[in-house]
Amino acid sequence: MEQAIISKTIAFVKETLEGAEAGHDWFHIERVYKTAKHINSIEHGDSLVVALAALLHDIADSKFNGGDEEIGPRIAGEFLQRLDLDAAVINHVQEIIKNLSFKASLGEITFASKELDIVQDADRLDAIGAIGIARAFTYGGFKNRVLYDPEIKPVVNQSKEAYKNTVAPTINHFYEKLLLLKDLMKTSTGQQMAVERHQFMETYLSQFYAEWEGIK
Repeated sequence: MEQAIISKTIAFVKETLEGAEAGHDWFHIERVYKTAKHINSIEHGDSLVVALAALLHDIADSKFNGGDEEIGPRIAGEFLQRLDLDAAVINHVQEIIKNLSFKASLGEITFASKELDIVQDADRLDAIGAIGIARAFTYGGFKNRVLYDPEIKPVVNQSKEAYKNTVAPTINHFYEKLLLLKDLMKTSTGQQMAVERHQFMETYLSQFYAEWEGIK
């Protein structure tokens, strides 16, 4: 029964995200789903809630929908209702989607669960390391942002609105979000997995600046 629900969800997500921006497409969802399952095998949350939240977490990302932060949970809820799932499961998945993103953590946090921690860690792991770097520049290109401008300094500790509305160079995003994620991991498994990916980003930035200055 659970596998049939997951299979239907995968098909729905693939169809819905066809043609999506490359950093937030089906392959991103698949990676987060696999990572969430791995973390959950150690952390032991509700496997169905973790799977559904991982698969549906970016079904309608607000940054591609005019900043609407309700559309994702709504679409996910409507889909899950068609599967006749228990209302508690649907609500839990919707709450995870509402509270998952980095920008959500910059506002008031009103929900917590082990399953949110697991899926959030999986999503944040996909934002760092080699793939995280690739995704950052993919989105920067999608928004036509410059790679780096030494005159524009990163702004740390931004408000939620400032973060949502930033047009800063992509390199600034490392300091405003990506390099912060290692210390924001909630599960012990996520914390362990984040270390190597974080170090890779630091190495990458050192190489980037050396090449920028023409010394390597």
